[in-house]
Amino acid sequence: MLLSSLVAQASPLSEQQVAQLQGLVSQLNPIQQAWVSGYLAASAQLAGQNISAAPAAVVAPAATLTILFGSQTGNAKHVAQDIGDAASAKGFTVKVQDLAEYKATNLKNERYLVIVTSTYGEGEPPENAISFYNYLFSKKAPQLPELRYAVLGLGDTSYEFFCKTAQDFDQRLAELGAKAVIARADLDVDYAAAAATWQQNLITTLEPEFAKAPAASAEVITWPGATQTAAAVSVYNKQQPFTAELYTNQKITGRDSSKDVRHIEISLAGSGLTYQPGDALGVYFSNDPALVRELLLLTGIAGDTPVDVAGQKFTVTQALTDELELTQSYPAFVDKYAKASNNASLLSLLADKVALRAYLADRQIIDIVREHPALISAQQLIDALRKQQPRLYSIASSQAEVADEVHLTVGVVRYDAFGKPHLGGASGFLAERIAAGGSIKVFVESNNNFRLPENDDTPILMIGPGTGIAPFRAFLQERDARAASGKNWLFFGNPHFTQDFLYQVELQNYLKQGLLTKLDVAFSRDTAEKVYVQHKLLKQAAEVWQWLEQGAHLYICGDGARMAKDVHQALLTIIQQQGGKDEKAAQQYLDQLRIAKRYQKDVY
Repeated sequence: MLLSSLVAQASPLSEQQVAQLQGLVSQLNPIQQAWVSGYLAASAQLAGQNISAAPAAVVAPAATLTILFGSQTGNAKHVAQDIGDAASAKGFTVKVQDLAEYKATNLKNERYLVIVTSTYGEGEPPENAISFYNYLFSKKAPQLPELRYAVLGLGDTSYEFFCKTAQDFDQRLAELGAKAVIARADLDVDYAAAAATWQQNLITTLEPEFAKAPAASAEVITWPGATQTAAAVSVYNKQQPFTAELYTNQKITGRDSSKDVRHIEISLAGSGLTYQPGDALGVYFSNDPALVRELLLLTGIAGDTPVDVAGQKFTVTQALTDELELTQSYPAFVDKYAKASNNASLLSLLADKVALRAYLADRQIIDIVREHPALISAQQLIDALRKQQPRLYSIASSQAEVADEVHLTVGVVRYDAFGKPHLGGASGFLAERIAAGGSIKVFVESNNNFRLPENDDTPILMIGPGTGIAPFRAFLQERDARAASGKNWLFFGNPHFTQDFLYQVELQNYLKQGLLTKLDVAFSRDTAEKVYVQHKLLKQAAEVWQWLEQGAHLYICGDGARMAKDVHQALLTIIQQQGGKDEKAAQQYLDQLRIAKRYQKDVY
């Protein structure tokens, strides 16, 4: 630090004064530090001129609206940035920052705080919010009687713990003495309109208070964690996707595999879109025309009936094909469809949330309507459905190798239920309804919380069973292009060696050339006892520990519900056994890796 070297140099400050100055600076945020710097410079200039005048009035620093986001898929980040832009347009001084980058001890210095957050898994905070969440709920969290705050939650009512992280933040800030500016809002998947309304309410409420504060140049201060990747240079984004050409759609699992996994190659030529390893590609899709026709038949609706979707006019067929969600089911559909059709069975089911979730677990929208067909109006059907959301896929390529292309590794959702075959919305579209040369709407979603180490000498451990291998294919391509000297160790798993070894030839070639230092594979159905990646980790415990102690970065990609938790537990066991630590110390070790960005997850 600069201050720590002052005494060693020809400094006019005593050691005690330096210590006092360090204590003050550590309590200030960057805006406050800049103001103090300017104030001291002006004071020194006046003193040097020996001006005999009344001391100038000390002007307090301008009020700052700090906006923090906890985001798993990028939605909360975009909403936070929208709030920042709107507040800036009203003259507010604004700071927008990733929760992973925010120094939690600065919380005591904040006066106006907004948190926009998603919820992950079983009510857990998103990966980039974990450290802040743990701090807030620890004994270290300060009392915050001067803080005015607002919390916005983004979630999916299909899940039991809808917006729980936002609810937790709201409750805890209140417990610490902070006062809510406006009530928390918990928003479902189709959140855009409600988020805009909440944003306007927030700014309108705060505007009188910021008008009283000292004037400041209106700006949004974007801190490192909120920085966009190069993808932001393109004019194309989630709201305005690029219409790309599909180059390749190749099945890469065997004929007898229980899985259908596709290697997808898409052209980005002419888009200006760029991406980094670790980013995701958002994919829009069209629903199955056969599904649309059946849905209209079951509800007695003519396909050319005009309807309104969020203020736009379509025929009902157009709306059901390209605008609305027909595969993922959710409680709000049951509620609206039950009321539109006056269905006693569904209305009764709504009263039991546990039974409702069990009912929806393996049913798509079409299953509900098949069981309870009803003659309703076209607009009633449209109003019961929510807007289609793009699906995000981890990018499986590095632009250093593939230039104006982007590659994906897509597991097709395919199953039989209730006597009918079922397909996933986007994966079914990619697998069966678009061929090479076809058009597909896409955008790049940056993920600053899943990045290769900046130092190419740093070793990396990659754990990616199934389609979780996707970003690690990108990592290896990137490190190959950079001629990175850091060691690379990949753990991969799937059911069968002969049917499910994704990118086998590529990985074996990387082994031969030395780019891939170690490759451990777990084919769970090829042995009498099922072996998974966590078992392979435990078997290599001593060397895994050695890599971690040598500064390796650790990455996990894939199923978050089971695999990621099992791997996390295996890592705790390794740290305890090899590092001689108890369970609490092992967890602290992993927490420190996460804070240092040496333990990163991309799970779903």
